Amino acid sequence: MAVFTPVSLDDLTHWLTKFSLGKPLAIKGISSGIENSNFFLTTETGEFVLTIFEKLTFEQLPFYLGLMRHLAERDVLVPEPIADKRGEILHELHGKPASIVTRLEGASQLSPKPVHCAAVGAMLAKMHLAAQDFPIRQPNLRGFDWWRTTTPTVLPYMPPDAQHLLRAEIHAQEAFAESDTYRALARGPVHADLFRNNVMFDGERLTGFFDFYFAGCDTWLFDVAVTVNDWCIDLDSGALDLPRTRALLDAYHAVRPFTADERNAWQLMLQAGALRFWLSRLYDFYLPREAEMLTPHDPTHFERILRQRIDNPVPELF
Repeated sequence: MAVFTPVSLDDLTHWLTKFSLGKPLAIKGISSGIENSNFFLTTETGEFVLTIFEKLTFEQLPFYLGLMRHLAERDVLVPEPIADKRGEILHELHGKPASIVTRLEGASQLSPKPVHCAAVGAMLAKMHLAAQDFPIRQPNLRGFDWWRTTTPTVLPYMPPDAQHLLRAEIHAQEAFAESDTYRALARGPVHADLFRNNVMFDGERLTGFFDFYFAGCDTWLFDVAVTVNDWCIDLDSGALDLPRTRALLDAYHAVRPFTADERNAWQLMLQAGALRFWLSRLYDFYLPREAEMLTPHDPTHFERILRQRIDNPVPELF
């Protein structure tokens, strides 16, 4: 959500006439994130979020925008894409794909308690079930194939002990991906990036999940692992906080029960979730793109989380 492509009110004056949103009144760039250009947009009819997609293509985007609309129609709390007067939800601005979605109320809960984690777990399970019949199938573009191709790119920048850890974990995940346990895991569309700053709350009431632009088809357990690795940890050490972890897992399990295969895969999947974000942060840190308001995340955060998951037992799924 950095700003790679600036947008002004003058840019929007004519462009917005194809919507039924009234005139643009204000636009403000959103500084967090590193993939797309995002803006808070105020028009005569309300508050919205405008996104210009810097990497995703016109061919890829129907999956993401269609999934959001599919979920919103099934009462999953997500932003809803805004259609223009012709009914289209994918648009073009400054020669790039663009979309407008509803703006969620509330704020991100950056110091979550068990009650917040429980709400996230329950809604995540509801989202997985609601997405089962979404007709477009697109792989997780930051899944195992991306890990394998990105590893040799970042290895030369890393100190020897971190290189050793990365190589060892890639080998472990290769073996895991070939196992019968992994092949038996339930799968479908997943968010794949459900961090604290991608969820909104009004007090203890969850108001929505957003930023679906890393979504793809993967195992549901991977989505749970990514979520737990952010919502349920001590930020300094990366260690899991048991009350928050238990709250999230129990709430998820009450809506969509975990399976025995998922229980057997849990520790390695938590490692996979940590590996994915360690790799992406390594790449963005050492090979950054130029952008306004861009601050790459510290990759050592997820290195600590990965070491924690390897070295310590994790709470049972159920």
